[in-house]
Amino acid sequence: MINYLYREQNWKSQLNDLITDPHELLDLLSLSPDELLSGAILASQQFKLRVPRSFVEKMSQENPLDPLLLQVLPHHLELDEHDGFVTDPLGEEAATQLPGVLHKYESRFLLTLTGACAIHCRYCFRRHFPYQENLPKNKDWLEIKKYIESQPQINEVILSGGDPLTLSNQKLHTWLERIASLPQIKFLRIHSRVPIVIPERLDEELIHTLATSRLKIILVIHANHANEIDHTTQHYLKQLQQHQVTLLNQSVLLKGVNDTAKTLQDLSYRLFESGVMPYYLHVLDKVKGAQHFDLSQDHVTTLYNELLAQLPGYLVPKLVREIAGEKNKTPIVTQFNHIG
Repeated sequence: MINYLYREQNWKSQLNDLITDPHELLDLLSLSPDELLSGAILASQQFKLRVPRSFVEKMSQENPLDPLLLQVLPHHLELDEHDGFVTDPLGEEAATQLPGVLHKYESRFLLTLTGACAIHCRYCFRRHFPYQENLPKNKDWLEIKKYIESQPQINEVILSGGDPLTLSNQKLHTWLERIASLPQIKFLRIHSRVPIVIPERLDEELIHTLATSRLKIILVIHANHANEIDHTTQHYLKQLQQHQVTLLNQSVLLKGVNDTAKTLQDLSYRLFESGVMPYYLHVLDKVKGAQHFDLSQDHVTTLYNELLAQLPGYLVPKLVREIAGEKNKTPIVTQFNHIG
């Protein structure tokens, strides 16, 4: 059975006590390992299982098709080869300008401070990314600073990874101060799954750092299903909202997880109740190992049109795909225009 005492631990303790053994995960959920274990072990040798116990608590017992479980349990289908599914679907290695610096979009660039994540989502488009060759060290800051200053159109820095909120408060504070020292930078965006899987990470020290920065802070969380957002998660998200941090959500369309309009509708309402606005709904990036989550174009179009009909416009996320080499996310236009 799941041990609920971890709720009394701080976020660092939770991050150091992740489930990495497929057998333990199945045992916690009272699932028979016979059908699932062998494939999970093989797939996790290529991309390791990592999932916080707080996220597992949100999964239903004895349900091998639980939508949260499907996102994290390694599967033998990840080992299959499929045309068009590659290790670098977004061409990010070619877009790397300096260690940690990905500059694909004109007015903003992405800074990967860590390759570590609190959770390994099986559809992750960076599951093959060579982090160790691309992480910035303290000594690299001067070169990063020069690069930003040489590109006066840049006004926003996006912290990504890995997951930047796996870093200590001190390291985050140091990088925020560096970025804030550049007058041309007006916005700081943080992309993180941690507030969903370990909401206690949004502690008082981090909130103070974000709330007192001269930069306009935008936190983009990543939730794919309403069941990921419980009362504890809502509590911590609302703490940030009260300190004038803009909260957005991005999701990925995943077969078996959120491939119905009702599921996405429930997610948008749950986000809104939590002070978070739906932002992007991504078509799956064609990364090697994630092909079993892919949906047909017809399915995506039908689903999104249903969502447009069911939700007010302000709760409909933008349906997009990312194409390597393009200067922006590419909107996917469906047959109906929606006026909410």
